[in-house]
Amino acid sequence: MISSISPPMIEQRIFLIRGQKVMVDRDLAELYEVETKYLNRQVKRNKDRFPSEFMFQLTLKEKQELVTICHRFRTMKHSSALPFAFTEHGVAMLATVLRSERAVKISIHIIKAFIKLREFLSVHKELAQKLKKLESVVERHDAQIKSIFEAIRQLMIPPLDPLKRKIGFHTD
Repeated sequence: MISSISPPMIEQRIFLIRGQKVMVDRDLAELYEVETKYLNRQVKRNKDRFPSEFMFQLTLKEKQELVTICHRFRTMKHSSALPFAFTEHGVAMLATVLRSERAVKISIHIIKAFIKLREFLSVHKELAQKLKKLESVVERHDAQIKSIFEAIRQLMIPPLDPLKRKIGFHTD
Protein backbone atom coordinates (compact mmCIF):
# COMPACT_ATOMS: atom_id res chain seq x y z
CA MET A 1 0.00 0.00 0.00
CA ILE A 2 2.89 2.36 0.75
CA SER A 3 4.17 1.99 -2.81
CA SER A 4 0.87 3.49 -4.04
CA ILE A 5 1.77 6.77 -2.33
CA SER A 6 3.32 8.90 -5.03
CA PRO A 7 5.54 11.96 -4.56
CA PRO A 8 2.97 14.23 -6.28
CA MET A 9 0.31 12.95 -3.87
CA ILE A 10 2.48 14.06 -0.95
CA GLU A 11 3.64 17.29 -2.61
CA GLN A 12 0.07 18.52 -3.08
CA ARG A 13 -0.43 18.16 0.67
CA ILE A 14 2.43 20.51 1.52
CA PHE A 15 1.30 24.07 2.20
CA LEU A 16 3.11 27.32 2.77
CA ILE A 17 1.81 28.72 6.05
CA ARG A 18 3.57 31.46 8.03
CA GLY A 19 6.43 31.30 5.55
CA GLN A 20 7.08 27.61 6.26
CA LYS A 21 6.38 24.50 4.22
CA VAL A 22 4.10 22.34 6.39
CA MET A 23 1.68 19.44 6.36
CA VAL A 24 -1.59 19.47 8.28
CA ASP A 25 -2.27 16.85 10.97
CA ARG A 26 -5.30 15.53 9.10
CA ASP A 27 -3.30 14.76 5.94
CA LEU A 28 -0.52 13.16 7.95
CA ALA A 29 -2.97 10.99 9.88
CA GLU A 30 -4.46 9.82 6.59
CA LEU A 31 -1.02 8.94 5.20
CA TYR A 32 -0.02 7.16 8.42
CA GLU A 33 -3.41 5.41 8.44
CA VAL A 34 -4.26 6.55 11.97
CA GLU A 35 -7.00 8.79 13.29
CA THR A 36 -6.19 12.48 13.60
CA LYS A 37 -7.16 12.28 17.30
CA TYR A 38 -4.60 9.53 17.85
CA LEU A 39 -1.85 11.45 16.05
CA ASN A 40 -2.53 14.62 18.06
CA ARG A 41 -2.75 12.66 21.30
CA GLN A 42 0.69 11.15 20.68
CA VAL A 43 2.07 14.61 19.94
CA LYS A 44 0.60 16.04 23.16
CA ARG A 45 2.08 13.16 25.16
CA ASN A 46 5.50 13.97 23.69
CA LYS A 47 5.20 17.76 23.61
CA ASP A 48 8.90 18.26 24.42
CA ARG A 49 9.78 16.65 21.06
CA PHE A 50 7.78 19.23 19.10
CA PRO A 51 9.10 22.77 19.61
CA SER A 52 7.45 25.63 17.73
CA GLU A 53 9.84 25.27 14.77
CA PHE A 54 8.64 21.65 14.32
CA MET A 55 4.91 22.17 14.81
CA PHE A 56 2.34 24.90 15.44
CA GLN A 57 -1.41 25.20 15.69
CA LEU A 58 -3.23 27.10 12.97
CA THR A 59 -5.24 30.18 13.77
CA LEU A 60 -8.94 30.34 12.95
CA LYS A 61 -8.18 32.55 9.94
CA GLU A 62 -5.51 30.13 8.66
CA LYS A 63 -7.92 27.21 9.07
CA GLN A 64 -10.61 29.08 7.12
CA GLU A 65 -8.15 29.83 4.31
CA LEU A 66 -7.16 26.17 4.20
CA VAL A 67 -10.82 25.09 4.01
CA THR A 68 -11.38 27.63 1.22
CA ILE A 69 -8.47 26.50 -0.97
CA CYS A 70 -8.77 22.73 -0.40
CA HIS A 71 -11.98 20.90 -1.08
CA ARG A 72 -10.86 17.91 1.00
CA PHE A 73 -10.95 20.05 4.17
CA ARG A 74 -14.59 21.09 3.80
CA THR A 75 -15.60 18.90 6.77
CA MET A 76 -13.30 21.01 8.98
CA LYS A 77 -15.32 24.12 8.16
CA HIS A 78 -17.64 23.87 11.16
CA SER A 79 -15.23 22.14 13.50
CA SER A 80 -14.11 24.10 16.56
CA ALA A 81 -10.75 22.28 16.65
CA LEU A 82 -7.81 24.07 15.10
CA PRO A 83 -5.49 21.77 13.14
CA PHE A 84 -1.78 21.41 13.78
CA ALA A 85 0.81 22.03 11.07
CA PHE A 86 4.07 20.08 11.00
CA THR A 87 7.30 21.19 9.34
CA GLU A 88 9.72 18.76 7.74
CA HIS A 89 11.42 18.24 11.11
CA GLY A 90 8.08 17.72 12.80
CA VAL A 91 7.23 15.00 10.30
CA ALA A 92 10.52 13.26 11.07
CA MET A 93 9.74 13.45 14.78
CA LEU A 94 6.25 12.02 14.20
CA ALA A 95 7.79 8.77 13.01
CA THR A 96 9.52 8.34 16.37
CA VAL A 97 6.36 9.18 18.31
CA LEU A 98 3.99 6.94 16.34
CA ARG A 99 6.45 4.01 16.52
CA SER A 100 5.19 2.00 13.58
CA GLU A 101 6.95 0.64 10.53
CA ARG A 102 4.44 2.44 8.31
CA ALA A 103 5.10 5.76 10.07
CA VAL A 104 8.83 5.42 9.43
CA LYS A 105 8.36 4.53 5.75
CA ILE A 106 5.78 7.25 5.13
CA SER A 107 7.96 9.83 6.92
CA ILE A 108 10.83 8.96 4.57
CA HIS A 109 8.55 9.55 1.56
CA ILE A 110 7.33 12.84 3.02
CA ILE A 111 10.83 14.09 3.81
CA LYS A 112 11.92 13.22 0.26
CA ALA A 113 8.99 15.30 -1.02
CA PHE A 114 10.07 18.24 1.18
CA ILE A 115 13.63 17.93 -0.16
CA LYS A 116 12.40 17.77 -3.76
CA LEU A 117 10.24 20.84 -3.18
CA ARG A 118 13.18 22.72 -1.62
CA GLU A 119 15.40 21.84 -4.62
CA PHE A 120 12.65 22.90 -7.02
CA LEU A 121 12.25 26.25 -5.25
CA SER A 122 16.01 26.71 -5.16
CA VAL A 123 16.28 26.29 -8.94
CA HIS A 124 13.45 28.76 -9.50
CA LYS A 125 15.00 31.24 -7.08
CA GLU A 126 18.26 31.10 -9.06
CA LEU A 127 16.36 31.60 -12.33
CA ALA A 128 14.44 34.53 -10.83
CA GLN A 129 17.69 36.16 -9.73
CA LYS A 130 19.25 35.68 -13.18
CA LEU A 131 16.13 37.10 -14.84
CA LYS A 132 16.19 40.13 -12.55
CA LYS A 133 19.87 40.72 -13.37
CA LEU A 134 19.12 40.42 -17.09
CA GLU A 135 16.23 42.90 -16.77
CA SER A 136 18.49 45.46 -15.11
CA VAL A 137 21.05 45.06 -17.92
CA VAL A 138 18.33 45.47 -20.55
CA GLU A 139 16.97 48.55 -18.76
CA ARG A 140 20.46 50.06 -18.72
CA HIS A 141 20.85 49.29 -22.43
CA ASP A 142 17.40 50.75 -23.13
CA ALA A 143 18.44 54.01 -21.48
CA GLN A 144 21.69 54.08 -23.48
CA ILE A 145 19.85 53.34 -26.75
CA LYS A 146 17.35 56.13 -26.01
CA SER A 147 20.19 58.60 -25.50
CA ILE A 148 21.77 57.51 -28.81
CA PHE A 149 18.47 58.05 -30.65
CA GLU A 150 18.10 61.45 -29.00
CA ALA A 151 21.60 62.43 -30.16
CA ILE A 152 20.79 61.27 -33.72
CA ARG A 153 17.54 63.27 -33.69
CA GLN A 154 19.48 66.37 -32.58
CA LEU A 155 21.90 65.87 -35.46
CA MET A 156 19.01 65.54 -37.93
CA ILE A 157 17.53 68.96 -37.03
CA PRO A 158 18.64 71.51 -39.62
CA PRO A 159 20.45 74.54 -38.21
CA LEU A 160 18.30 77.66 -37.80
CA ASP A 161 20.44 80.22 -39.71
CA PRO A 162 18.45 83.28 -40.84
CA LEU A 163 21.10 84.22 -43.43
CA LYS A 164 21.34 81.16 -45.54
CA ARG A 165 24.72 81.28 -47.04
CA LYS A 166 25.46 79.60 -50.30
CA ILE A 167 28.30 77.23 -50.51
CA GLY A 168 31.10 78.04 -52.90
CA PHE A 169 33.07 81.14 -54.10
CA HIS A 170 31.11 84.40 -54.29
CA THR A 171 32.20 87.78 -55.69
CA ASP A 172 30.01 89.99 -53.55
